[in-house]
Amino acid sequence: MNKPKRSNKSKSVSLPRGIVIRQHKHSASLQVYFSYRGVDCRETLKLEPTSSNIKYADRLRGEILNAIEHGSFRYSNYFPESKRAKLFGEGVSNETIGVLLTNYLDLCEKTLQPSTVRGYKEVSKAHLFPQFRHIRIRDLTPAMLRTWISGLGLTTKRVRNILTPLRAVLEQAVNDDMIPANPLDKVVLNKLLDRETRISKFIVDPFDQHEIQSILKTAQGQVRNLFQFAFFSGLRTSELIALEWGDIDWVNNFIRVSRAVVEKQEKSTKTRAGIRNVLILPPALEALKNQKSHTYLQDGKIFFNPKTDNPWETDAQIRKTAWTHALKKAGVRYRNPYQTRHTYASTLLSSGENPWWVAEQMGHETIEMIMRHYGRWIPDKSKKSGYQPVNDWGAIWEANCTDTARSKNQDG
Repeated sequence: MNKPKRSNKSKSVSLPRGIVIRQHKHSASLQVYFSYRGVDCRETLKLEPTSSNIKYADRLRGEILNAIEHGSFRYSNYFPESKRAKLFGEGVSNETIGVLLTNYLDLCEKTLQPSTVRGYKEVSKAHLFPQFRHIRIRDLTPAMLRTWISGLGLTTKRVRNILTPLRAVLEQAVNDDMIPANPLDKVVLNKLLDRETRISKFIVDPFDQHEIQSILKTAQGQVRNLFQFAFFSGLRTSELIALEWGDIDWVNNFIRVSRAVVEKQEKSTKTRAGIRNVLILPPALEALKNQKSHTYLQDGKIFFNPKTDNPWETDAQIRKTAWTHALKKAGVRYRNPYQTRHTYASTLLSSGENPWWVAEQMGHETIEMIMRHYGRWIPDKSKKSGYQPVNDWGAIWEANCTDTARSKNQDG
């Protein structure tokens, strides 16, 4: 018995130019023909060759030709699964954000400072991996990012820090033609974050002179020298750890700050302005002279951990080994060691020193940070070359020491 012949209605259908019907074993589909960058392209549409589908294919081809003529055609936008898209460097990637982020962090370990890498890894582990690990890079949209960011409930600065490694991954994906544009470019943080939460919780909380004397009275030996120097030099903790005896200019009375120790590794200062000469105030000079008997002959780092007889390695080591205990023993409300730097700035400014000079001493390029955090102090407009402090800090230091000694005798 002969099998009935399958009717092929597509043969009687009139086809526009550039549209053909591809016959399969049990079905048929439409194909679109066009030329792009001198290459004849043929793409199959998963559509049956019906009259309405043929009209759609014709309109699609016309749209493609128009985009090619105006230079706006992107192959992967029309045929994301096409192998030919890769020929034009537009292959659609199925890579996940988790994989790309992992690769980026591995690269960062070879190119960035350890402290920066640590920060990127922390925000990736806490925020980026849990949210985006399994999302394909091509599926990430501005709407998804807006929804996620608005629910973080963090300050603007913190959100920007979290987004830094993600933005780098997305920008690289754009450069590699994995995605046409960076979805973060369509996200405006100030419109997403709550007005109260987006304000930074950073505060300047300096120690007053009574608290300084109480802390120094309880500290002893090298620990006291370190704290006294910190209060009256304004150096960052990482800069204090890196400081060497060769950085002290005893003749011209200044400290040359050019290095910092972060994550137990020595690097240059935080900014170019961080490389600076800091005037040695009398209390800081006294601390250096007292420290000489401990480490000067070793001709290396100035400040040592007395428990190990080795240079301090991290700010956390100082905090846990000496700082927390000293404040508790002195009965002083706890603030982190970085507040010694703020104490230095606020003490100088409240006593009338020139904000420009104070900013220079602290390693700031402008007085923006000074005015933002210490704005209630009015700058002295008489900026001088070879600045001379307005106050006699030696006399102030001696007076404070005398007052402390007198108070101690009275208490006794």
